[in-house]
Amino acid sequence: MPRTVAGLEIKSTAELRVMRRAGLVVAHALAEMSAAALVGTTTAELDAVAREVLAREGATSSFLHYDVGYGVPPYPATVCISVNDQVVHGIPGGRVLADGDLVSIDFGAIVDGFHGDAAVTVAVGEVAPEALRLSEVTREALSAGLAKVRPEVSVGDISSAVQSYVRSVPERYGIVAEFTGHGIGTQMHMTPDVPNLGRRNRGPRLPIGAAVAVEPMVTLGSPGTHVLDDDWTVVTRDGSLASHWEHTVAVTPGGCWVLTAEDGGESILTAAGGRFAPLAD
Repeated sequence: MPRTVAGLEIKSTAELRVMRRAGLVVAHALAEMSAAALVGTTTAELDAVAREVLAREGATSSFLHYDVGYGVPPYPATVCISVNDQVVHGIPGGRVLADGDLVSIDFGAIVDGFHGDAAVTVAVGEVAPEALRLSEVTREALSAGLAKVRPEVSVGDISSAVQSYVRSVPERYGIVAEFTGHGIGTQMHMTPDVPNLGRRNRGPRLPIGAAVAVEPMVTLGSPGTHVLDDDWTVVTRDGSLASHWEHTVAVTPGGCWVLTAEDGGESILTAAGGRFAPLAD
């Protein structure tokens, strides 16, 4: 089992390699769901794709039956599919994807007791340019945050990088504050929280062996949100579009390893000026 230092779960090299296996299951499932997110597909059909990948790769779902307590029913699906003004935690069902939809797909998998968690935003059919731009900025904000990950980085440095990137573009976007990234490992959600707004040199520092999920959620309008009556689906308060991108990343001796990217994060980190440092097999 991983050891704990100052409240943070620290994984061994062998444990990070298991997390990499879980991360690749997530990467494969997201790729297949993204390809299947076509006009006329239901969100339940995307959930079925995720279930097939889990079965094929011998993994289990991080999301199915996830229980937050407080009288909220356990999450009923293997994937969160959030369409247009839905920010996160959209429950798959009979909704049919339509031309122009912006769809955020969030998925987690467990391999040998360790979790991987990532999200992408997918355009369905012909999507408005402002929606595509929103997704692009959110994805690049994620890259900016990941590029800061290295031994002893503060969580505030990651948060500040996400915020600064979104604030640096000409457009004005909302950055969702109520929902954050998180530590991850033997549980899907662990210490520390990784907000998408923050100041440099604030918060806990991440030692070698720590793993976190970085996940900016950005809107085309106000950052305010509320939860629908299903107790899960989070929507923008003003009805504006939202985008969500996420990766699980591990802190390694030379920098970081993006566990949920097929190439380990080499392309992301090289482009963003980060330290790509996977662990050798």
